[in-house]
Amino acid sequence: MAFTSRRKYCYFKENNVSDVDYKDVKLLRRFVNDQGKIMPRRVTGTSAKMHRKLVRAIKQSRMIGLMPFSDTGVE
Repeated sequence: MAFTSRRKYCYFKENNVSDVDYKDVKLLRRFVNDQGKIMPRRVTGTSAKMHRKLVRAIKQSRMIGLMPFSDTGVE
């Protein structure tokens, strides 16, 4: 039985998104794992240009308090 991986594609190019907005937390959450780390482009499939914009938007969103730096809650 052979394993076939699904084709990776850039979410932003498929949906004609030219700029990533740091205020769009719902979109940014899609590219952050459950620990709050930014997922690499080899996992998400985003292009290099859009990944740079994405990382900048996530960091900007964290700095003004829209997104947490980490999601490690106290249990």
